[in-house]
Amino acid sequence: MATGETGFKDVAYDLVSVQYHSLKAGHDYGQYVRDAKNAGETEIADFFQDVMREDSERAARCHDFLTELAEKGDIGPAASSSNS
Repeated sequence: MATGETGFKDVAYDLVSVQYHSLKAGHDYGQYVRDAKNAGETEIADFFQDVMREDSERAARCHDFLTELAEKGDIGPAASSSNS
């Protein structure tokens, strides 16, 4: 598995990043749902709830993949190629 500038395996880093952004967005969407409900826009509130659910499912799927990688021992810092 290739490594990027982080020193961690790219796939693990990518999954953590997607998971973080999905959870962060889900938190923000809660406010959007409240705003739409306060404006009497139930169809829009329902849309935001759907988006929030989709991001929650996405974050859970990332978690599952990260668990699989961890069980295979294929997560964490990448092995250093230098002989320091």
